[in-house]
Amino acid sequence: MLKRFLASAAGTVIVSALVAAYVRLVLATTSWRIEGREHIEALLDAGGPVVAAFWHGRLGAMTGLWRLLGRGRDLAVLSSTHRDGRISAATMRRLGLEVIDGSSRRGGSEGLRRMISWLRGGRWAAITPDGPRGPRMRAQPGVLMMARMAGAPVVPVAFSTTRGRILGSWDRLLLPLPFGRGVYVLGRPIAMPREADEATLEALRLEVESALTEATREADRLCGRETPDPAPPR
Repeated sequence: MLKRFLASAAGTVIVSALVAAYVRLVLATTSWRIEGREHIEALLDAGGPVVAAFWHGRLGAMTGLWRLLGRGRDLAVLSSTHRDGRISAATMRRLGLEVIDGSSRRGGSEGLRRMISWLRGGRWAAITPDGPRGPRMRAQPGVLMMARMAGAPVVPVAFSTTRGRILGSWDRLLLPLPFGRGVYVLGRPIAMPREADEATLEALRLEVESALTEATREADRLCGRETPDPAPPR
C-alpha cells in the first residue's frame, strides 16, 4: 500500500512538500560556510556554463549551496523518471530549481539533449556522476559527455555537517539534521576539451572521480566525520 501511495500523484505532492519543508528547516538552522569559493570566482564572473558534480549520497543539503552562490532558477538538475526520481524532482522544484527529466537508464538521450541545450544558454547544471543507482562514488562517463558537448567545465562539489546520519542506502546518503555546522567544499574546475579522445576522456573521468572523493573527504574532515568508502567499480 505504501508503494502505491508513493507512486500516486497525491503521494508525490505530499512527500515532496514534507521533504522540501525539512530541507528548508535544515538549511535555515545550520551555520554554513563555503571552502574553495576562489576556485569558481572567474566562472561566476564570466557567466558561462558550468557542470557542478557531487556524489549522490550528498544530495541532502546541496540546494543550500546554489542559494548561497546566487544561482537559483539559473541551475538545472537531471532527474530520473523512476518513482523516487519523480518525488526528488517535485522536491527540487519546490526548492526553486529547474528540473530536466531523464536519466542514464530512462529517457536519458532526451534528457541529455535538453541539459546540453540548457548549458549552452550559459547556465549551470547539477549532476550526480554515480546516480541514479551506482556504484557508489564511481563516476560514470555521462557527465563528461555532457560537459564536453556543452563546452562546460566540471566543478567538484561536496557538503558535510556536524549533525547528520549516514543511512544504509546504496549511496550511503548523509541525512543532515538541524542546528549543526555545515560546510560546502568546491574543488578546482576540470576542463573538458571538445577534441578529447577515448583515452583522454577516461583519464578525465578518473580525475573527476578522484576530485569528488577528495572534496567529500575534506568536507567530512572539517565536520569531524568519517567518509564512506567508494563501492567496488564495475
